[in-house]
Amino acid sequence: MTDRPLLLLDVDGPLNPYAAHLPRLRGYTTHRFRPANWSARQTPGSRALRRGLAVRLNPAHGARLTALPYELAWATTWMHQANEMIAPVIGLPGTLPVIEWPELFGHDPDGLYWKTRHLLTWAAGRPFAWVDDMITDLDTAHVTAHHDAPALLLRIHPGRGLRESDFAELTRWAAAL
Repeated sequence: MTDRPLLLLDVDGPLNPYAAHLPRLRGYTTHRFRPANWSARQTPGSRALRRGLAVRLNPAHGARLTALPYELAWATTWMHQANEMIAPVIGLPGTLPVIEWPELFGHDPDGLYWKTRHLLTWAAGRPFAWVDDMITDLDTAHVTAHHDAPALLLRIHPGRGLRESDFAELTRWAAAL
């Protein structure tokens, strides 16, 4: 563990702009994967399962992320498969810490994003930045009220993925700590 803040990374949205309208995004390459989570929700023998999930990734993101002054960790439903499938494609080490969710896509009684409470427990009072496409104002207010250390919740548009302005914001925020 270091004294650097955590950067908690979601895959779908920030790294995989799954909602992009263009079939080819500049700098991105398309890969076909069969993550366990996704595969479990497909019909056995279906065409979708045979083909795999189309994932757009930018191979330059790994170097950009590792250059940031953070300790990186996965905060994604891909869990350990992010190290196996995503990390090699974008140039991240395949040994990043992983938040293991006790329940995927669960319902929160207060309307928070299902990741939020467990993510706070996992961060254990450390400063963190979290990039995800599903963060809401409710999550931001909850983190502010229940996490004593600084936190940046950066909602990433799922049609654009991480952009230059997001890297700049992450850099500015870490420098201000």
